Amino acid sequence: MKHSIFISYRRDDAEGEAGRLYDDLVRAYGNDAVFMDVAGIAPGLDFRKAIDDNVAGCGVFLAIIGSQWATITGTDGRRRLDDDNDFVRLEIASALARNIAVIPVLVHDAHMPHPEQLPDNIKDFAYRNSVEIFHARWNSDVQLLIEALKQYVTTSSSTETQPVHATVPVQLPPPVSNEPAPAAAPVSRMPWIAGGAAVAVLLLAVIGYFVVRPHPTPEHDNHSDVHGQVIDQANVLAGAWRNTEIQNGADALTALRIDRSGTGYNVEPLGKCPQGQCSWGVRTVAPQGGQATGVWTPQNTPVEISQKRTVTLIIQPVAGRLNVRVNNTWWPNANSEPKTNHFSYIFERQPQP
Repeated sequence: MKHSIFISYRRDDAEGEAGRLYDDLVRAYGNDAVFMDVAGIAPGLDFRKAIDDNVAGCGVFLAIIGSQWATITGTDGRRRLDDDNDFVRLEIASALARNIAVIPVLVHDAHMPHPEQLPDNIKDFAYRNSVEIFHARWNSDVQLLIEALKQYVTTSSSTETQPVHATVPVQLPPPVSNEPAPAAAPVSRMPWIAGGAAVAVLLLAVIGYFVVRPHPTPEHDNHSDVHGQVIDQANVLAGAWRNTEIQNGADALTALRIDRSGTGYNVEPLGKCPQGQCSWGVRTVAPQGGQATGVWTPQNTPVEISQKRTVTLIIQPVAGRLNVRVNNTWWPNANSEPKTNHFSYIFERQPQP
Protein backbone atom coordinates (compact mmCIF):
# COMPACT_ATOMS: atom_id res chain seq x y z
CA MET A 1 0.00 0.00 0.00
CA LYS A 2 1.45 3.35 -1.01
CA HIS A 3 -0.02 5.35 1.85
CA SER A 4 0.73 3.91 5.29
CA ILE A 5 1.52 4.86 8.88
CA PHE A 6 5.03 4.53 10.27
CA ILE A 7 5.34 4.30 14.08
CA SER A 8 8.69 5.32 15.58
CA TYR A 9 9.45 4.84 19.29
CA ARG A 10 12.12 3.93 21.84
CA ARG A 11 11.65 0.59 23.54
CA ASP A 12 13.01 1.90 26.84
CA ASP A 13 10.71 4.90 26.74
CA ALA A 14 7.24 4.05 25.40
CA GLU A 15 7.16 0.47 24.09
CA GLY A 16 3.84 -0.34 25.74
CA GLU A 17 2.07 2.74 24.38
CA ALA A 18 3.52 2.18 20.90
CA GLY A 19 2.26 -1.41 20.86
CA ARG A 20 -1.18 -0.40 22.05
CA LEU A 21 -1.44 2.36 19.45
CA TYR A 22 -0.28 -0.06 16.74
CA ASP A 23 -3.13 -2.44 17.62
CA ASP A 24 -5.68 0.38 17.54
CA LEU A 25 -4.49 1.65 14.15
CA VAL A 26 -4.47 -1.86 12.68
CA ARG A 27 -8.10 -2.26 13.73
CA ALA A 28 -8.94 0.99 11.99
CA TYR A 29 -6.82 0.70 8.82
CA GLY A 30 -5.70 -2.93 8.51
CA ASN A 31 -2.37 -4.71 8.88
CA ASP A 32 -0.88 -3.44 5.62
CA ALA A 33 -1.44 0.22 6.50
CA VAL A 34 0.66 0.34 9.70
CA PHE A 35 4.39 -0.32 10.09
CA MET A 36 6.23 -0.78 13.38
CA ASP A 37 9.69 -2.32 13.57
CA VAL A 38 8.80 -5.24 15.80
CA ALA A 39 5.75 -6.30 13.80
CA GLY A 40 6.74 -5.19 10.31
CA ILE A 41 10.30 -6.45 9.70
CA ALA A 42 10.65 -10.06 8.59
CA PRO A 43 13.47 -12.16 10.06
CA GLY A 44 16.74 -11.89 8.15
CA LEU A 45 16.15 -8.45 6.62
CA ASP A 46 18.57 -5.58 7.12
CA PHE A 47 16.94 -3.46 9.82
CA ARG A 48 18.31 -0.20 8.44
CA LYS A 49 17.21 -0.84 4.87
CA ALA A 50 13.77 -1.95 6.01
CA ILE A 51 13.33 1.26 7.99
CA ASP A 52 14.45 3.42 5.08
CA ASP A 53 12.14 1.64 2.61
CA ASN A 54 9.12 1.91 4.93
CA VAL A 55 9.77 5.57 5.77
CA ALA A 56 10.07 6.35 2.05
CA GLY A 57 6.72 4.74 1.33
CA CYS A 58 4.66 6.00 4.28
CA GLY A 59 2.09 8.74 4.15
CA VAL A 60 2.47 9.87 7.75
CA PHE A 61 5.16 9.37 10.39
CA LEU A 62 4.18 9.06 14.08
CA ALA A 63 6.99 9.63 16.62
CA ILE A 64 5.97 8.33 20.07
CA ILE A 65 7.61 10.62 22.66
CA GLY A 66 7.76 9.56 26.30
CA SER A 67 9.21 11.42 29.26
CA GLN A 68 12.74 10.02 28.67
CA TRP A 69 12.80 10.08 24.87
CA ALA A 70 15.48 12.78 24.55
CA THR A 71 17.65 11.78 27.53
CA ILE A 72 18.01 7.98 27.33
CA THR A 73 21.66 6.90 27.16
CA GLY A 74 23.32 3.84 25.70
CA THR A 75 25.66 1.33 27.32
CA ASP A 76 28.58 3.71 26.73
CA GLY A 77 26.88 6.44 28.77
CA ARG A 78 26.33 8.68 25.74
CA ARG A 79 22.93 10.08 24.92
CA ARG A 80 21.42 7.99 22.14
CA LEU A 81 20.31 10.99 20.12
CA ASP A 82 23.98 12.03 19.86
CA ASP A 83 24.81 8.76 18.08
CA ASP A 84 24.79 9.15 14.27
CA ASN A 85 23.57 5.55 13.97
CA ASP A 86 20.72 5.87 16.47
CA PHE A 87 17.75 4.26 14.73
CA VAL A 88 15.16 6.73 16.07
CA ARG A 89 17.28 9.62 14.89
CA LEU A 90 17.71 7.96 11.46
CA GLU A 91 13.97 7.37 11.16
CA ILE A 92 13.05 10.98 11.94
CA ALA A 93 15.82 12.38 9.72
CA SER A 94 14.66 10.22 6.81
CA ALA A 95 11.04 11.39 7.20
CA LEU A 96 11.99 15.05 7.47
CA ALA A 97 14.29 14.82 4.45
CA ARG A 98 11.44 13.37 2.36
CA ASN A 99 8.99 16.07 3.52
CA ILE A 100 6.70 13.42 5.02
CA ALA A 101 4.12 14.56 7.56
CA VAL A 102 5.78 13.98 10.95
CA ILE A 103 3.45 14.01 13.98
CA PRO A 104 4.95 13.81 17.50
CA VAL A 105 2.65 11.78 19.80
CA LEU A 106 3.22 12.68 23.46
CA VAL A 107 2.58 10.05 26.16
CA HIS A 108 3.41 9.82 29.90
CA ASP A 109 2.88 13.63 30.25
CA ALA A 110 5.92 14.18 28.03
CA HIS A 111 6.83 17.55 26.49
CA MET A 112 8.26 18.37 23.09
CA PRO A 113 12.07 18.50 23.06
CA HIS A 114 13.66 21.92 22.61
CA PRO A 115 15.65 22.54 19.41
CA GLU A 116 18.91 22.75 21.38
CA GLN A 117 18.29 19.18 22.61
CA LEU A 118 18.24 17.81 19.05
CA PRO A 119 21.02 17.06 16.55
CA ASP A 120 21.23 19.40 13.57
CA ASN A 121 19.65 16.98 11.09
CA ILE A 122 16.41 16.70 13.14
CA LYS A 123 16.13 20.15 14.76
CA ASP A 124 13.05 20.85 12.63
CA PHE A 125 11.30 18.09 14.54
CA ALA A 126 10.96 20.47 17.52
CA TYR A 127 8.63 22.70 15.46
CA ARG A 128 6.13 20.00 14.42
CA ASN A 129 2.64 20.21 15.93
CA SER A 130 2.15 17.38 18.44
CA VAL A 131 -0.82 15.45 19.77
CA GLU A 132 -1.24 14.10 23.30
CA ILE A 133 -2.64 10.71 24.33
CA PHE A 134 -3.46 10.40 28.02
CA HIS A 135 -3.85 7.02 29.67
CA ALA A 136 -7.09 8.07 31.40
CA ARG A 137 -8.76 8.96 28.08
CA TRP A 138 -6.85 6.71 25.72
CA ASN A 139 -9.82 5.60 23.62
CA SER A 140 -11.14 9.09 22.91
CA ASP A 141 -7.67 10.55 22.21
CA VAL A 142 -6.83 7.70 19.82
CA GLN A 143 -10.17 8.09 18.05
CA LEU A 144 -9.36 11.77 17.39
CA LEU A 145 -5.95 10.76 16.04
CA ILE A 146 -7.54 8.15 13.77
CA GLU A 147 -9.86 10.78 12.34
CA ALA A 148 -6.92 13.13 11.73
CA LEU A 149 -4.93 10.40 9.95
CA LYS A 150 -7.63 9.75 7.34
CA GLN A 151 -6.20 12.48 5.12
CA TYR A 152 -2.89 10.59 4.95
CA VAL A 153 -4.00 6.96 4.78
CA THR A 154 -5.95 5.09 2.13
CA THR A 155 -8.43 2.66 3.66
CA SER A 156 -10.14 -0.35 2.18
CA SER A 157 -13.87 -1.00 2.41
CA SER A 158 -13.22 -3.91 4.80
CA THR A 159 -11.48 -1.70 7.36
CA GLU A 160 -13.76 1.33 7.09
CA THR A 161 -16.62 -0.58 8.72
CA GLN A 162 -14.62 -2.09 11.60
CA PRO A 163 -15.47 -0.60 15.03
CA VAL A 164 -12.65 0.98 16.99
CA HIS A 165 -12.86 0.70 20.79
CA ALA A 166 -16.49 1.62 21.39
CA THR A 167 -16.47 3.36 24.76
CA VAL A 168 -20.24 3.54 25.29
CA PRO A 169 -22.14 0.23 25.49
CA VAL A 170 -24.97 -0.09 23.00
CA GLN A 171 -28.31 -1.28 24.34
CA LEU A 172 -31.18 -2.02 21.96
CA PRO A 173 -34.74 -1.15 23.02
CA PRO A 174 -37.09 -4.06 23.81
CA PRO A 175 -39.18 -5.34 20.90
CA VAL A 176 -42.46 -3.49 20.38
CA SER A 177 -45.61 -5.48 19.49
CA ASN A 178 -47.93 -4.12 16.83
CA GLU A 179 -50.94 -5.86 18.42
CA PRO A 180 -53.35 -3.47 20.17
CA ALA A 181 -53.22 -3.66 23.93
CA PRO A 182 -56.27 -5.29 25.56
CA ALA A 183 -58.65 -2.93 27.28
CA ALA A 184 -58.09 -2.72 31.01
CA ALA A 185 -60.86 -4.05 33.18
CA PRO A 186 -62.56 -1.42 35.34
CA VAL A 187 -61.18 -1.31 38.88
CA SER A 188 -63.52 -1.02 41.80
CA ARG A 189 -62.73 1.77 44.30
CA MET A 190 -64.53 0.13 47.20
CA PRO A 191 -61.52 -1.94 48.46
CA TRP A 192 -59.38 1.23 48.55
CA ILE A 193 -62.00 3.14 50.53
CA ALA A 194 -62.39 0.33 53.07
CA GLY A 195 -58.64 -0.11 53.44
CA GLY A 196 -58.08 3.63 53.92
CA ALA A 197 -60.65 3.76 56.71
CA ALA A 198 -59.01 0.85 58.52
CA VAL A 199 -55.59 2.50 58.35
CA ALA A 200 -56.98 5.77 59.72
CA VAL A 201 -58.58 4.01 62.72
CA LEU A 202 -55.32 2.16 63.49
CA LEU A 203 -53.29 5.36 63.28
CA LEU A 204 -55.58 7.17 65.72
CA ALA A 205 -55.29 4.29 68.18
CA VAL A 206 -51.48 4.38 68.10
CA ILE A 207 -51.39 8.15 68.62
CA GLY A 208 -53.78 7.89 71.56
CA TYR A 209 -51.63 5.22 73.22
CA PHE A 210 -48.47 7.36 73.16
CA VAL A 211 -50.34 10.44 74.39
CA VAL A 212 -51.98 8.88 77.45
CA ARG A 213 -49.39 6.29 78.52
CA PRO A 214 -47.03 7.13 81.42
CA HIS A 215 -43.43 8.14 80.64
CA PRO A 216 -41.10 6.50 83.14
CA THR A 217 -37.52 7.59 83.34
CA PRO A 218 -35.41 5.26 81.19
CA GLU A 219 -33.41 2.78 83.21
CA HIS A 220 -30.19 3.54 81.37
CA ASP A 221 -30.23 7.22 82.28
CA ASN A 222 -28.80 6.59 85.75
CA HIS A 223 -26.98 3.92 87.70
CA SER A 224 -25.68 3.48 91.23
CA ASP A 225 -22.02 3.38 92.18
CA VAL A 226 -20.43 1.01 94.71
CA HIS A 227 -21.74 3.17 97.55
CA GLY A 228 -25.35 3.08 96.33
CA GLN A 229 -25.34 6.72 95.17
CA VAL A 230 -27.25 7.51 91.99
CA ILE A 231 -25.01 8.81 89.19
CA ASP A 232 -26.15 10.67 86.10
CA GLN A 233 -24.64 9.01 83.03
CA ALA A 234 -24.28 12.37 81.31
CA ASN A 235 -22.10 13.46 84.23
CA VAL A 236 -20.27 10.18 84.74
CA LEU A 237 -16.81 11.67 85.39
CA ALA A 238 -17.92 14.36 87.83
CA GLY A 239 -17.22 13.87 91.51
CA ALA A 240 -14.44 13.29 94.05
CA TRP A 241 -12.28 10.21 93.38
CA ARG A 242 -9.59 8.47 95.43
CA ASN A 243 -6.83 6.14 94.35
CA THR A 244 -7.55 2.64 95.66
CA GLU A 245 -3.89 1.55 95.56
CA ILE A 246 -1.06 2.42 97.90
CA GLN A 247 1.03 5.31 96.64
CA ASN A 248 4.75 5.76 97.11
CA GLY A 249 6.77 8.86 96.52
CA ALA A 250 6.44 12.43 97.62
CA ASP A 251 4.42 13.45 94.54
CA ALA A 252 2.26 10.36 93.97
CA LEU A 253 -1.24 10.87 92.57
CA THR A 254 -3.78 10.24 95.33
CA ALA A 255 -7.08 11.83 94.30
CA LEU A 256 -9.05 13.57 91.54
CA ARG A 257 -11.66 16.30 91.72
CA ILE A 258 -13.76 16.56 88.58
CA ASP A 259 -16.55 19.04 87.83
CA ARG A 260 -18.70 19.34 84.72
CA SER A 261 -17.91 22.39 82.56
CA GLY A 262 -20.10 22.78 79.48
CA THR A 263 -19.33 19.88 77.18
CA GLY A 264 -16.09 19.12 79.05
CA TYR A 265 -14.77 18.64 82.58
CA ASN A 266 -12.55 20.61 84.95
CA VAL A 267 -10.06 18.09 86.35
CA GLU A 268 -7.86 18.75 89.41
CA PRO A 269 -5.34 16.01 90.32
CA LEU A 270 -4.07 15.90 93.92
CA GLY A 271 -0.72 14.42 94.94
CA LYS A 272 1.24 13.78 98.13
CA CYS A 273 3.26 16.58 99.57
CA PRO A 274 4.66 17.44 103.06
CA GLN A 275 1.47 19.34 103.86
CA GLY A 276 -0.71 16.33 102.99
CA GLN A 277 -2.24 16.83 99.55
CA CYS A 278 -1.14 19.37 96.95
CA SER A 279 -3.06 20.37 93.85
CA TRP A 280 -1.49 19.97 90.43
CA GLY A 281 -3.77 22.65 89.06
CA VAL A 282 -7.07 22.55 87.19
CA ARG A 283 -7.25 21.66 83.50
CA THR A 284 -10.35 21.59 81.32
CA VAL A 285 -10.52 18.43 79.24
CA ALA A 286 -12.99 17.26 76.61
CA PRO A 287 -14.05 13.60 76.54
CA GLN A 288 -13.33 11.85 73.28
CA GLY A 289 -13.69 8.20 72.37
CA GLY A 290 -14.93 7.29 75.85
CA GLN A 291 -12.00 8.86 77.70
CA ALA A 292 -10.54 12.24 78.69
CA THR A 293 -6.89 13.25 78.43
CA GLY A 294 -5.03 16.14 80.06
CA VAL A 295 -1.45 17.24 80.67
CA TRP A 296 -0.14 18.73 83.93
CA THR A 297 3.13 20.09 85.29
CA PRO A 298 2.95 19.13 88.98
CA GLN A 299 4.16 21.89 91.28
CA ASN A 300 4.92 19.51 94.13
CA THR A 301 7.74 17.62 92.37
CA PRO A 302 10.86 17.91 94.57
CA VAL A 303 13.57 20.04 92.92
CA GLU A 304 16.26 17.47 93.65
CA ILE A 305 14.31 14.85 91.65
CA SER A 306 13.60 16.84 88.51
CA GLN A 307 14.19 20.20 86.91
CA LYS A 308 11.09 19.72 84.75
CA ARG A 309 8.23 17.20 84.70
CA THR A 310 5.03 16.71 82.76
CA VAL A 311 2.30 14.18 83.51
CA THR A 312 -0.36 13.00 81.08
CA LEU A 313 -3.51 11.53 82.62
CA ILE A 314 -5.82 9.37 80.54
CA ILE A 315 -9.11 8.98 82.43
CA GLN A 316 -11.62 6.33 81.38
CA PRO A 317 -14.86 5.42 83.22
CA VAL A 318 -15.33 1.67 83.65
CA ALA A 319 -18.23 0.10 85.60
CA GLY A 320 -18.69 3.01 88.00
CA ARG A 321 -14.93 3.47 88.56
CA LEU A 322 -12.16 5.33 86.79
CA ASN A 323 -9.26 3.66 85.07
CA VAL A 324 -6.48 6.26 85.22
CA ARG A 325 -3.27 5.85 83.23
CA VAL A 326 -0.34 8.04 84.27
CA ASN A 327 2.45 8.81 81.81
CA ASN A 328 5.41 10.60 83.42
CA THR A 329 8.12 12.46 81.51
CA TRP A 330 10.94 14.20 83.37
CA TRP A 331 14.39 15.66 82.82
CA PRO A 332 16.89 14.99 85.67
CA ASN A 333 18.80 18.13 84.64
CA ALA A 334 18.75 20.75 81.94
CA ASN A 335 21.23 18.92 79.69
CA SER A 336 19.93 15.36 80.07
CA GLU A 337 17.68 13.28 77.86
CA PRO A 338 14.08 12.87 79.12
CA LYS A 339 13.05 9.77 81.03
CA THR A 340 9.60 8.21 81.13
CA ASN A 341 7.54 5.75 83.15
CA HIS A 342 3.93 4.63 83.12
CA PHE A 343 1.39 3.56 85.74
CA SER A 344 -2.24 2.49 85.78
CA TYR A 345 -4.59 2.91 88.77
CA ILE A 346 -8.22 2.33 89.69
CA PHE A 347 -10.05 5.25 91.30
CA GLU A 348 -13.27 4.92 93.28
CA ARG A 349 -15.80 7.64 93.83
CA GLN A 350 -15.64 9.07 97.34
CA PRO A 351 -18.98 9.00 99.18
CA GLN A 352 -20.65 12.37 99.59
CA PRO A 353 -20.70 13.61 103.22
